[in-house]
Amino acid sequence: MSTSINASSPEPAQIAWIDSPVGLLRAGASDGALHTLQFVNGQRSPGHVSSSTPILEQTRRELAEYFAGQRRVFEVPLSFAATPFQRRVWEALRTIGYGERVSYLEQSRRVGDELAIRAVAQANGQNPIVILIPCHRVINSSGKLGGFGGGLIRKQYLLDLERGDRLL
Repeated sequence: MSTSINASSPEPAQIAWIDSPVGLLRAGASDGALHTLQFVNGQRSPGHVSSSTPILEQTRRELAEYFAGQRRVFEVPLSFAATPFQRRVWEALRTIGYGERVSYLEQSRRVGDELAIRAVAQANGQNPIVILIPCHRVINSSGKLGGFGGGLIRKQYLLDLERGDRLL
């Protein structure tokens, strides 16, 4: 985790569409930081064009390196609005190492409240920047995948990629 999460509210975003092995991603950024990275279910609309800014180009490049197995840590600056609890949860997610898996209970402990498992899971589901804030690395204590906003097929793909089972 080499970049910090800026606590300020996001500026109006430029939008880019990024193709990836797990499907289309929609990235939103300002000149200074990435604000959103979300899975898109379906195709981009013909009227949607990608913006090109240094932050969006850095995001594209780092994601391509990640999917090629050449990047384990993202350096894109991040900024978004969040409650103090969400911020703690998402910062805890960023401490989970590449290829590591932790349970929701363990993540709750890392946040400082092991009784907050459901609240932690809910905050994970509200993660505005998938992959870079690696909520896919959190699984059930039983070893099962648990939930994932992008779908369990994507979650399994990302976990397999980080284990070295899938490369472009």
